[in-house]
Order: sequence, then C-alpha cells, then structure tokens
Amino acid sequence: MASKSKTVRLEQKAYWEGKLEQRLNELAQKGLDPQKASRDPQVRRLRAKLRETEARIQVIEALERKNQEMARKKEEKAKKPKEPKTKKKKAEEEKKELSKRQQKKQKKKQQKAKG
Repeated sequence: MASKSKTVRLEQKAYWEGKLEQRLNELAQKGLDPQKASRDPQVRRLRAKLRETEARIQVIEALERKNQEMARKKEEKAKKPKEPKTKKKKAEEEKKELSKRQQKKQKKKQQKAKG
C-alpha cells in the first residue's frame, strides 16, 4: 500500500478512518466504554496507521512546497539579466599589481641589463 502519491495517501487515510470508525462502532455495540475501546489492540493499530499515513502526507506536502519554492527561485533567476564574467578583469589587475617577489625579480633583471 505504500505510495509517494498524495492522492493515494489521502485515500489510505480515508480507508483507515473508515476501518477505525467501524471498529469503534462494533465495540460500542458490545457495550464497551470509550476508554476501554481506546485500549483495544485493533483500535490502537488503526490509529497508528492513521498517524503514519498523516505523517507521510505531511512529508509529501513539505516536498511540494519545497519544489514550488525552487521553481519560483529558478524563475526569478531566469528573469535577472546575466552579468558578464569578470575573471579577465581580475587577471589584468593582478598583472598590474606585481607581488614583491615579482618586483624584486624585475628589478634584478633591469640591473643585470644595465650592468
């Protein structure tokens, strides 16, 4: 019965609710008070199934919300104009600003050329 589909999980929830209601009615006809009926193993099992199904539905809804948010962000990103890459500009700036080691090297070369 496991499924990742929300519609199937909602059907499962309705199914388990129906089974629980049916079992509670049977116990009421037998004359059990509601507190003792809640301790019935079948009732506890059915309620556990309901909790499990509800938890799965919550997870599916959270995933749907996340997907919608991701789609919205993707749309916004697509609407923004692309900015040109600036790697070349940075490389040019680095060439202009030589490190101390490179400056020393150049200075040494110039001195050798002169002397």
